[in-house]
Amino acid sequence: MHKIFSFTGARRIVFGNGSFQQLPEQIRELQAKRPLIVLDKQLAATGMKDQVIELLKKSGMEGQIFDKVDPEPKISLADEGAKLALKAKCDIIVGIGGGSAMDVAKAIAVLATNKGKAVDYLGLNKVPGPGLPKIMIPTTAGTGSEVTFTSVFVRPELKKKEGMNSPFLYPDLALLDPLLTVSLPPGPTASTGIDALCHAIESYTSINASPLSELISLEAIALIAENLRTAVHDGSNIVAREKMLLGSLYAGLGLANAGVTAVHSLSYPLGGKYGIPHGLANTVLLPHVMSFNLPGAQEKFVDIAEAMGEMTDDMPLREAAYLAVEAVNALVEDCGILTNLEDLGIKEDDFEEMAKIAMTVARPLANNPRQVTLEDAVAIYEDAF
Repeated sequence: MHKIFSFTGARRIVFGNGSFQQLPEQIRELQAKRPLIVLDKQLAATGMKDQVIELLKKSGMEGQIFDKVDPEPKISLADEGAKLALKAKCDIIVGIGGGSAMDVAKAIAVLATNKGKAVDYLGLNKVPGPGLPKIMIPTTAGTGSEVTFTSVFVRPELKKKEGMNSPFLYPDLALLDPLLTVSLPPGPTASTGIDALCHAIESYTSINASPLSELISLEAIALIAENLRTAVHDGSNIVAREKMLLGSLYAGLGLANAGVTAVHSLSYPLGGKYGIPHGLANTVLLPHVMSFNLPGAQEKFVDIAEAMGEMTDDMPLREAAYLAVEAVNALVEDCGILTNLEDLGIKEDDFEEMAKIAMTVARPLANNPRQVTLEDAVAIYEDAF
């Protein structure tokens, strides 16, 4: 019999083409009328800022804009956004963009109602009480942050990334409109898509996976494997965009419930020390961590290979399992993503220091299907070089 398990996520999920237009009525449904809209700089510059202001204005609503979010956000942004929310008397937080914008938005929501600074709440279950209501609207099929209880930040002074993890960070509404992902260029479509695949594979192989999370994670793997190439090379294909956003949503639900594994621990120093975008860091490390983990989860790796379209009939178990690694490598290659640490400008001399930092990101390592030592971490970086 399987161990006792629970399953949680965003309180409500609305999915579909054009659903973004419902934003004003969804704000009202949460008994709010003065939103703080959190956007990343790049998205704000594409005209999204004007689009949101216009949408709110049409329904007689005024919003405050906070559009300073960088791809790898510093923790100070959360404090700055919370100050603005309080000053403007905002009663709801709306995060629009990739994982960074949504992570900052979720943190702002809890900082606006709880005393203290963002740094006080890093770690697990440190947030004392509920935040302002929050709506998350992804514009990439990537992080799944719209349904998770985590916000991740860079701490420049420590050259590392750390997460705020609390049930109070779960959004009240995840609003997913595939039309918002259509304008994403091929490069970010590819790296965010592999990031979602990474969440799905890690949550499926996590030792904390449950029958329900496994079902969702495996379906995420199949959706992403089948549709990412089309989304990258024919971005206007709305069916591929819909299925990618659904795959990313499922992967987010899987990761929120089963947790991620060693890929995330090892990728943290790449973001914290080198500023490598999260999705790209995960992409480069994923096949190498999979190769390392394979002996600890062979049957699951066969499932992954089959979900990615590989034929495993009559093959020895280990060979069939390794097809999962090959399928991921082929997908990364077909999407044209840089595939090694050397190309990203990482220095071999830093591997020891990076591995030491990675070993402090303990929760994902505890979920990993195979124990990782400091020496193992260095060896995985060497393989990825």
